[in-house]
Amino acid sequence: MTTTRRPYAAVVVVATCAILVGCSTPDPIGDTTPGEQLTRTPKEGERPAAPDFSGTSLEGDEIHLSDYRGKVVLVNAWASWCGPCRAEAPELKRIQEKWGGRGVQVLGLDNDGSRADGLAFQREFRPGYPSLHDPAGKQALRLPHGLVNTQTLPFTIVIDPAGKVAATRTGPVTEPQIEKVIAPLLAATGHPS
Repeated sequence: MTTTRRPYAAVVVVATCAILVGCSTPDPIGDTTPGEQLTRTPKEGERPAAPDFSGTSLEGDEIHLSDYRGKVVLVNAWASWCGPCRAEAPELKRIQEKWGGRGVQVLGLDNDGSRADGLAFQREFRPGYPSLHDPAGKQALRLPHGLVNTQTLPFTIVIDPAGKVAATRTGPVTEPQIEKVIAPLLAATGHPS
């Protein structure tokens, strides 16, 4: 009896893994940089509308993504316990400092279960931009399916001034990677880059 269960269990495990991998890694729409397969950039006419992420910031303020219409917005999902999130925090801070006056806004999605953990992260890194407290990850579930792997942190969504998803990236971002995406979006709207 044990010998028949083992092959069956192995088949179930392999099938489950195949299903999970298939659901969590959508086909690339397009790469912004050769070799960066996790950066997807929909063509301008094919960009889906971004959901109006909204809720309460870590500090208790009401925030709506639509408040930033007309700007290029980087929505970055993070958590204080996430090593890659911590590594990219200084990059996002530099992006906000350098590009904030030129029509760019960074907006965080904090996935920490505890607001206190998210606030401690902000005190440590002083990012200079707000973060929605989203412990259950419900905000990301509002994204069109297949744009980004919302099961992996961090991930970043670049939203153009018209409120459309211009690019996504699963994994940490760097300032040079983001500049390649936001500079053309700003140039198209007449903002200086």
